[in-house]
Amino acid sequence: MKHNLLLVEDEALVREIVTDYFENEHWTIYEAETGVLALDLFEQHSIDLVILDIMLPELDGWTVCKQIRKSSDVPIIMLTANGEDDDKVLGYELGADDYVTKPFSPRVLVAQAKALLKRAEGRISGEEFLLQFGSLELNTKSYSVTIAGVDIDLSPKEYDLLIYLVRNKGIVLSRDTILNAVWGFDYFGDIRTVDTHIKKLRAKLGIESERIVTVIRAGYRFEAEK
Repeated sequence: MKHNLLLVEDEALVREIVTDYFENEHWTIYEAETGVLALDLFEQHSIDLVILDIMLPELDGWTVCKQIRKSSDVPIIMLTANGEDDDKVLGYELGADDYVTKPFSPRVLVAQAKALLKRAEGRISGEEFLLQFGSLELNTKSYSVTIAGVDIDLSPKEYDLLIYLVRNKGIVLSRDTILNAVWGFDYFGDIRTVDTHIKKLRAKLGIESERIVTVIRAGYRFEAEK
C-alpha cells in the first residue's frame, strides 16, 4: 500500500535526497520548506507520517509538532542538527515518536519510518488482538485504547509502550529493558524518555493509572487486574 509522507525541511538538498529514497519505496511525498506550509499541507492531505526539521522559517518544528498533536496521532520523526539530550526530551514531550540527528543515513531514515508506521498501524501478527484488564481495553487491530468505554488518545510511541507493559504484566521492567524493547537497541538518546512517556501514559489513563503502571525502584510494572 502506498503511504503519504509530509517532509518538512528548509534545506532543498536534504529534501531532494530524502524524497528520492522514499519515492524509491513508492511513498508519495509532500514537501514543505516552512512550518506554515507544513501545517497547510497536513490539513489538505491524508498524511501517514511526518518527518519534521526543528529549525524552520516562520514556525519552528516544536510549534508544528505541537499543532499537529492537537488533532492527530500521526507518527512524527524529528530532524535536528543539535544532538543535545534536552532537545530530544522536549521533542518527545511534545509528542514526537522518534528523533534523528543530522547528518543521517537516508536508508536508515526510511527503515525507521517503515518500522514506526508498521507499529502505528498495529500490525502485530500472530498475537492476541484484544487485551482487557479491568476497565482498560486495548485493540491491536484497530489501534485503540479505552477505559470504561471512553477512548484514550495515545501517540504511536505511547501505544507501543503500553502494549509492551501489558504483555509483560506483573514483571518489573528496568528503564534499559523498556528502552531496548520499545525504542530499539540502536537508540542512543536519553534514557529519561522512558520516564517522560510513562508520565504521559499515567496522565492520559487517568485515575486508574496509579495501579496500572507502578514505579518499582529503577523500573516500572503493569499491575492492572485482568
